[in-house]
Amino acid sequence: MAKDKTMYVCENCGQESPKWIGKCPACGQWNTFKEIKVSADSGTMAARSAAQSVRATEKNRPLHLRDISAKDEPRISTGDDELDRVLGGGLVRGSIVLLGGEPGIGKSTLTLQTILGMNDKNVLYVSGEESANQLKMRAERLSSGSSTFDIQHSTVNILTETSLEAIFEHIKEVQPELVIIDSIQTISTETADSSAGSIVQVRECASALLRFAKSSGVPVILIGHITKEGSLAGPKILEHIVDTVIQFEGDQQHLYRILRATKNRFGSTSELGIYEMRQDGLRQVSNPSELLLNSDHDGLSGIAISAAVEGIRPLLVETQALVSSAAYGTPQRSATGFDQRRLNMLLAVLEKRVGFKLMQKDVFLNIAGGLRVTDMAMDLSVIAAVLSSNVDTPIEHGWCMAGEVGLSGEVRPVARIEQRISEAEKLGFTDIIVPRQNLQGLDAKKFKISLHPVRKVEEALRLLFG
Repeated sequence: MAKDKTMYVCENCGQESPKWIGKCPACGQWNTFKEIKVSADSGTMAARSAAQSVRATEKNRPLHLRDISAKDEPRISTGDDELDRVLGGGLVRGSIVLLGGEPGIGKSTLTLQTILGMNDKNVLYVSGEESANQLKMRAERLSSGSSTFDIQHSTVNILTETSLEAIFEHIKEVQPELVIIDSIQTISTETADSSAGSIVQVRECASALLRFAKSSGVPVILIGHITKEGSLAGPKILEHIVDTVIQFEGDQQHLYRILRATKNRFGSTSELGIYEMRQDGLRQVSNPSELLLNSDHDGLSGIAISAAVEGIRPLLVETQALVSSAAYGTPQRSATGFDQRRLNMLLAVLEKRVGFKLMQKDVFLNIAGGLRVTDMAMDLSVIAAVLSSNVDTPIEHGWCMAGEVGLSGEVRPVARIEQRISEAEKLGFTDIIVPRQNLQGLDAKKFKISLHPVRKVEEALRLLFG
C-alpha cells in the first residue's frame, strides 16, 4: 500500500513544496505555507464507486485530432435565463461549478430557486450548514411568490450531511442528474486528518467531487465562502480544480445583485446576470437600464447619465455627484461604486485642463442602484456630474454620454459604441455625447438619436452647459 506523505501548500496561491518555505516563490507572500498530509486514497475510491453506479465508465484511449467531433455538447438548461447566460448557455455534463459570494448575499436562495424550477431533473441538494426544516421553509417562501415552483411535484432531494463518504453513498442510491454542495467548506473526508474547512479538506473533497463529475457526467455545483478581502476562501487551487467560477456580488443594503463569471472553460467570462432581491426570492432583471434610471431627477444638479457596458451588456447608469465646501482643512474624496483612485485622477484633469478649482471642496460620487461599474466610458459622466454639482446647474433632460478621459483632457474612444447608442435610443434619450474617433466608419444615419462627437473634455462641457 502507498504511504501517506507530508507536503506544504501556500494558502494564498496553492503553490506546493516538499518542505516549508518562508516566502512563497509564486506569489511572494510570507508565512503562507501550511503543512498538510496527503492520503494515498484521498476519497477517490468512494468517488469512483459512486461514478460507476451512475454511469458505466468507458476506457479512455488516444484519438487523432481529425477523429474528434467538434460539435457542442448538449447543455442542461437551469430554467434561469440570467444564470444560463453567465454559464455560457447552461450546465455542461460532467462540469463542476464554484459559486462564491458574501454571507447573506443570496447564494443558497439562487441555487434553491433554480433547482425548484427544474422539475424534470432528479436533483440532490446537500447542505452542511442548514437543516432540512430550514430549507423547506425557504422553499415555501420562494414558491409562495411564484406560480412556476411546485413543491408538491418537486424532484429535489434534500440531504443534510457533512461526510464526503456518506454523500457518495447517497449519490449511489438517489442516482441524481445534478448535485449541489452547500458549502464545500463544511464537507470533510475521513482520509484527511484535519478539520472541515482546512486547506487539505477543501482540496481533497473538491478533487474527489471533480473525479466523480468527470467520470459520471453528472454536473456538480459547489457553493463556497469568501474571505473579508472578497476572494474565495481556501487555497487558490480550488479555483484551478473547477471548470467555472461564478461570483455573486452586490450590496446587501441595495436591491440588485450581479452574477458574473471570473473563469469559464465552456463559455465567455464577459457575460453578466442581474437580479433584484425581493421578499419572495430573486427576480431576473431583463432590462436593468429602466430600473437603474430615476426619472424624477429633472431640475436637479449633479446627475449625469452614462452609457456603460458591463461585460457585453449595455447599461444606462445614473452617476450622482455632490460638491461642497470643505468643512475641515483637508477636503474629502469619496466614491461608491466607482474606483476612488480614478475619481482623483479625473478631478485632477478637471482642475488642470479645464480650469475649475476643486482643491478646497469635498467631492462625493455615487453610482445609483448599488452597482459597481468598472467601464472606462464612465469618465465623461463623472466629470459632467461633478461640474454640474459644482456650478449647481442641472444637465438638460434627454442627454447621456460615453467616453474615456485621458490625462491630457482628451476624450478617448470606447468599445461597443453602437450598442451604447442603440440602448440610449431605445430608452428614449434624444442626444448622446460620444468620442469623435468612434464615428469613423459608423453610419450615423441609422440612429434617430442625435450624436455629438467631441475630442476634448472642454467640448463636452460646452455642449452640456453652454
